[in-house]
Amino acid sequence: MEGETFRLGNGGQVDGKVVQTFQKSFVQVQNILDQNRLLINEINQNHESKIPDNLGRNVGLIRELNNNIRRVVDLYADLSSSVSNSADHIASSEGDSNGGHKRNRPA
Repeated sequence: MEGETFRLGNGGQVDGKVVQTFQKSFVQVQNILDQNRLLINEINQNHESKIPDNLGRNVGLIRELNNNIRRVVDLYADLSSSVSNSADHIASSEGDSNGGHKRNRPA
């Protein structure tokens, strides 16, 4: 897949490395979201139990949940940057292959 270029239905192209990055990032995000679902269920159970030790444990669980949310945000930011860099690279490659004339992208 790496080194390959994929054509999109709209005539655009996507580098195979970008596709791999998308897949890897989305798998990581999905795993974190699955973990968050379990954390939220445990937090809810501890809250409903009203047992002091369980309520105290929620502090750590909520911190873990917040850290996971930060990780998801970071993954999406990295993914956005990767897509942007790839789009810029493709645009400059198209400009080079079109006699130095870049195709204008909408702002």
